Amino acid sequence: MLTSKAKSMFLLLAVAGLLVVVCWNRGMADWTGVAPRVEEGVSGMAIPATGWRDRSVSAPRPLGENGPHADFEGASDLYAYVQGLRARETAGDAEALWRVSRVLDYCAAYASDPTGYAADTRTISELKGAGTAAMAAARDRVGRRCARFAPVDDFSLSALRAKRLEAARAGSLAAEAALLAMGEPLSDSDEYKRDLVERVRRSGNPDAYVAISPAMGIAGSGQEVYLGSVSGTQLSELAWLLASCRLGNACGPGSVLVTSYCANGGICSRDSSQDFSAFVLDAGVPRQGADSLNLMVDSLMSDIGVAK
Repeated sequence: MLTSKAKSMFLLLAVAGLLVVVCWNRGMADWTGVAPRVEEGVSGMAIPATGWRDRSVSAPRPLGENGPHADFEGASDLYAYVQGLRARETAGDAEALWRVSRVLDYCAAYASDPTGYAADTRTISELKGAGTAAMAAARDRVGRRCARFAPVDDFSLSALRAKRLEAARAGSLAAEAALLAMGEPLSDSDEYKRDLVERVRRSGNPDAYVAISPAMGIAGSGQEVYLGSVSGTQLSELAWLLASCRLGNACGPGSVLVTSYCANGGICSRDSSQDFSAFVLDAGVPRQGADSLNLMVDSLMSDIGVAK
């Protein structure tokens, strides 16, 4: 007898199976419309003083020791990783606050119900359909990295929102961009939104590019505030993500970006060696769309670092 959660996963898999067919037979025209939001996502973990349960942890590497993304991307134990950020987070360090929010976004599906998540992953792996092996492997990767989190740790949307707001107010551009993508910018004024898009575009900050990408896709269609920007289409969202890869975001086969698309949305490459950029150009756009997409990426990167 399947649990209700397992039954719900069959619905997800039905959608995922359809997406696989769309991806490979029709140039994946609907790809970004169902992908997880990767403010990598994409995309908040509050650690109150009385906070998470005490669990022994090994000391992680210092923040940023091996580059701006190596610690989050490379950490096999994200609970230990977050504990290592606790002092800087409590002190209001913008980068630490942002990175803690990334863990919440990445681990939320697992932490809300670890037992159900594992059961659903097993169910997916047993289906042996097209794309399900890759999806099960991606979910397993998430489960291993998030294994010591539990529902008591509060991975709720409100916790994510609160942590990103805290990070944005502390000065994190990526957190500002993520809030815009969540529909909750620091200011609702058109002037602020236009300025934020320009600040992200000129920053060369790959985290900020990923974080803002959902707002610049279909969600930005028809919004005059974004006129003149790379926005409003499925290709434009992909352009921001591909630009982040050029700027140094981790986009390899086992990266958070690739894993999140596959584990959460069933958008998985049949070639496990493909990085995100190769997968997009191979299966994410029709042949004639590749040139347009590359032009969008070039446009985004044309004046990075130029003062407004």
